[in-house]
Amino acid sequence: MIGSLAAPSFLGGCAGGTTDKAAGISFAMNHFNVSESDMKKVLAVALEKGGDYADLFFEHSYWNSIGLQDGAVNRSSSNIDYGMGVRVLSGDQTGYAYVENITLDEMLKAARTAARIADGPAGKAPAALTEKPLVNNYYTVQTPWDEIAVKEKTPYLQKINDRIFALDNRVTKVNASLGDTTSHILFCSSEGVVYYDYRPMVTLGAVCIMEENGKIENSYASRAYRMGAEFLTDDVIETIAKEAVEKTSILFKAVKPKGGEMPVVMGAGGSGILLHEAIGHTFEADFNRKKVSIFSDQLHKKICDEHINVVDDGTLPFNRGSVNIDDDGVDGQKTYIVKDGILSSYLHDRISAKHFGIPSTGNGRRESFRMMPIPRMRATYMEAGNVTEEDIISTVKKGIYASSFTNGQVQIGAGDFTFFVKDGFLIENGKLTQPIKDINIIGNGAKALGDITMVGNNYKMDNGTWTCGKDGQSCPVTCGMPSALVSKLTVGGES
Repeated sequence: MIGSLAAPSFLGGCAGGTTDKAAGISFAMNHFNVSESDMKKVLAVALEKGGDYADLFFEHSYWNSIGLQDGAVNRSSSNIDYGMGVRVLSGDQTGYAYVENITLDEMLKAARTAARIADGPAGKAPAALTEKPLVNNYYTVQTPWDEIAVKEKTPYLQKINDRIFALDNRVTKVNASLGDTTSHILFCSSEGVVYYDYRPMVTLGAVCIMEENGKIENSYASRAYRMGAEFLTDDVIETIAKEAVEKTSILFKAVKPKGGEMPVVMGAGGSGILLHEAIGHTFEADFNRKKVSIFSDQLHKKICDEHINVVDDGTLPFNRGSVNIDDDGVDGQKTYIVKDGILSSYLHDRISAKHFGIPSTGNGRRESFRMMPIPRMRATYMEAGNVTEEDIISTVKKGIYASSFTNGQVQIGAGDFTFFVKDGFLIENGKLTQPIKDINIIGNGAKALGDITMVGNNYKMDNGTWTCGKDGQSCPVTCGMPSALVSKLTVGGES
């Protein structure tokens, strides 16, 4: 069944905006070789122990990757993931089971396993299944990855290699990779909701390695979107190549500054990782439902400057973190977490929304059919403020400007964090001076948010290959922000 699927013909119509709403579900049921009768039987068995709610999540994902090293494309790999999961909710308890062989017998076994979370008389019968059409498709595809052979992808990695070498004679090596993923998702619930979603993904990145007077430096640039093969253009090659070279080149001039507590200007774009990790997780509703988040008693209260707005958005076109419909069956949407300095909403999945007695925000996400959905971020960013970056920098007598971040550690409940700053600048008497590198910034997310005193008008989304890990699950996300001044953070540098 998998090998004989003729996906491109269907997807071509979908990308063009087909109005045949039944085609999606019909295609999906044929794809997974299940019938409406099968799904109803599995849902009924899932509720036979008295569960309140049940859903089925079918997934077929195929992933391809090619890599370049030493001037040649010399590695390639592919992976197929196929199966379905059954979830049963009973009060605040969850039962979950999955199978990798989608037959009626196997699905019924999984349903009986998941149903054991409940202990009571048989629950109500599942509602009649009705397709939930896509209100919006945020990632239409012009050229599905199914139609692109490996030999058609390799020239793009060769181009990025050649362009990086051409930009600077200090380049000694380039490592580049291109990955694409296509996911077919079929979802149905005991409430009668059925939907089909086609989810594309592409990542392209390059590591640039340079040598100058015996000193070696390296940096990385990437782009990731929910797009088909139309993503591959000379423009994106040029953008990544220039960024990788510029980020590597500046490191030869960089020093490690003296440490201590000081003002930190967060650069536009990639600084959003701090917003995501140190602050965003504490807004996820499961942490607040369990009262382990520092914000669990702060809803509808002022938590930062009134000029600050923080958004988690699943509706940005072609964005890596966007969702047409989340893995709970809820439409993708834009959610203001912080509005005018006030904590206005947590990020909810079905379970937390029921607990708080409000609609879900569409943040129920899962890594794959093997896992149940939990509250997860999508594209998290701070909206633009009303001052220029130059104005912000001019107010700092002595501090640092953080350009890009790599890894870090966060204690999610309390929000305490340590982040590694790959590169940036010293700020001296209101001006950027010496480039800096390889430092840590240490602080608390809630306090850092409260200590933001200026927000720039230069909002930027960082469309890199961000992946968020939580509770053993990984999900694609994005982050962004304008330049912002944090009045004080601890900088770990030279003593």
